Amino acid sequence: MYFFPMTPWLMLICLILVPGPLNAQEQNLVYPPTKTVEQVDDFHGTKVEDPYRWLEDDVRTSKDVADWVEAENKLTFDFLKSIPQREVIQKRMTELWNYEKIGAPFKRGGRFYFSRNDGLQNQNVLFRQDALAGEAQVLLDPNSWSKDGTVALSGSAFSDDGRYVAYGVQDAGSDWNTWKIMEIESGKVLDDELKWVKFSGADWTPDSQGFFYARYPQPEEGAAFQSLNTNMKVYYHRVGTPQSSDVLAYERPDHPDWGFQLSVSEDGHYLIITVWVGTDDRYRIVVKDLTEPYGLPSELIDNFEHEYSFVGNDDHVLYFQTNVDAPLRRVIAIDLKKPARENWKEIIPQTENALDGVGIVGNMFVCHYLKDAKTQVRLHQMDGTFVREVEFPGIGTASGFDGRLKDTDTFYSFSSFALPTTTFQYNMITGESKLFRKADVKFNPDDYETSQIFYTSKDGTKVPMFLCHKKGLQLDGTNPTLLYGYGGFNISITPSFSVSRLTWMEMGGVLAVANLRGGGEYGEPWHKAGTKQNKQNVFDDFIAAAEWLIANKYTSSKKLAIQGGSNGGLLVGACMTQRPDLYGACLPAVGVMDMLRFHKFTAGRFWTDDYGSADVAEEFPALQKYSPYHNLKGGTQYPATLITTADTDDRVVPGHSFKFAAQLQACQSGTAPTLIRIETRAGHGAGKPTAKIIEEASDQWAFLVKTLGMEVK
Repeated sequence: MYFFPMTPWLMLICLILVPGPLNAQEQNLVYPPTKTVEQVDDFHGTKVEDPYRWLEDDVRTSKDVADWVEAENKLTFDFLKSIPQREVIQKRMTELWNYEKIGAPFKRGGRFYFSRNDGLQNQNVLFRQDALAGEAQVLLDPNSWSKDGTVALSGSAFSDDGRYVAYGVQDAGSDWNTWKIMEIESGKVLDDELKWVKFSGADWTPDSQGFFYARYPQPEEGAAFQSLNTNMKVYYHRVGTPQSSDVLAYERPDHPDWGFQLSVSEDGHYLIITVWVGTDDRYRIVVKDLTEPYGLPSELIDNFEHEYSFVGNDDHVLYFQTNVDAPLRRVIAIDLKKPARENWKEIIPQTENALDGVGIVGNMFVCHYLKDAKTQVRLHQMDGTFVREVEFPGIGTASGFDGRLKDTDTFYSFSSFALPTTTFQYNMITGESKLFRKADVKFNPDDYETSQIFYTSKDGTKVPMFLCHKKGLQLDGTNPTLLYGYGGFNISITPSFSVSRLTWMEMGGVLAVANLRGGGEYGEPWHKAGTKQNKQNVFDDFIAAAEWLIANKYTSSKKLAIQGGSNGGLLVGACMTQRPDLYGACLPAVGVMDMLRFHKFTAGRFWTDDYGSADVAEEFPALQKYSPYHNLKGGTQYPATLITTADTDDRVVPGHSFKFAAQLQACQSGTAPTLIRIETRAGHGAGKPTAKIIEEASDQWAFLVKTLGMEVK
């Protein structure tokens, strides 16, 4: 669902023939035969057929599934290779991608660290620097960990004294991580190896002798990529000891569905255990006093009613971002010596915009807000007094602002759809932003324009949408347009730079990004309006966005493509089954396509906060009504569709996409191609090497060029 970003290019364009829309019949597409099984499930008295249940089996262990994947991939790649523009698109995207990418620096243990990619490296490299003006040295280079670039750095944590870095290693895109330890000065990797870590980082104790982390038990043989994740436990690992000697710090065997996020306060006094049970921001809080070796963890918040995101502390006063009595969130202080709710103190009240995150840098709260899905950053003193707002250069997204209590400088990055990432050094005392680094991408940002409009959804709700395209666009209904959406899990979609999207716009395409309900753009009310029995609102919002683009002559149905990944893949699947007439092409990626069984695999059980569960009688009807797999109907002309997934996706298991593709091919009565592209040694998206990202995005754009009948400009 993340795309990075097509003019020496003009000469090549002149040689490209532009055929009309391509259909399956013209290509003589013959879909691989897919067997069906007699599988019928009973949901609260409703019988539901599942003829492709066998495609849920793991491709690593099932020869039948592996053979099906091989046959489908052959058909898909033969189709894609026949598109003459594909090679040119990939060449231009590679040219654009080949620029130096440097992340915002951060300081730990007296040194500066930053990530860098020289252009086409498969993985970013982590560098160390003793001073900002000093020589940078490679600290961790994941490109040396595998020949094909599929082993990635998944996280890092630095000891307070600057001696060690603990880091996570991710193989083939799996959510499973193995954590290791390096001695920074010598570059020596120690023997320590921590396995079966998922959804957890590491946080060091102030003595730098070890760190806390959380992990799951080792899965049964052959079940690592599909079994449910339960019984997470918190451990303390001491440097130089085997994992088998790790000290169990916290567990709740009476609640195997609970998970734990760990934070050691900056002063080293407390371990804050944030207990979560799903994807909703509803947490319990457990606190352990690290100055009391034999002290037991104690519950500060003993229910899952609200959000309590730990921000920092001042001795025994803990600060939290919360939605208690504040659906758009605020900052409160809880004194551990008098923790009763009547003693809580409001530090920063709720504003008219959604508070999206808070940090403490330079003895100030750095508050990230969303103002109509655009970044707003406001600084407050520790008593809550407003200091200033950070000024940004237009519509876009800012990230960074990392630091510690005593830091006087921090760094942040800013980007937008047609503005490559630019890094600034920010003085916390004066409020001055100084240009630090600017990406040098071989295009002219002034050739593009970005705007934001508000359209009306089915029930009258106003929904924001960003539009970006070349200047001078003619509103004549003929522009190829890519509509992207997500709409779930309180996740906000904000403007950001992407080489693949730039390529699309350079080809003459319009980019539209809709901020659907279900996201976090307007706080908890916006999120809840797109969950469970309200999930149809999300699809209505997306359909209304498509209708607005057509009504306002940006495009037409034949020239409109829709795209989304993960929960956004569900979005595309649901919208193409509900309104197959509305789009010319669909690009669902790693989508949740079987809404009746998603909770039975890996992390799926966490998503019931947003989706509900088919096991609950009152929630089943809504799920059945929009589940993409179950709502494909024979005799329907579906749009051209390129489904994408990966064999090591253990977040949304590939069986979702496999079953949807098989059913779609069986139901398709039109001539538009319905294909599935299955990547090998890749997962849900994180850690995917540059080469694979470029290849996949190039295939998607080539597919749209042919199926939308694009004239590449």
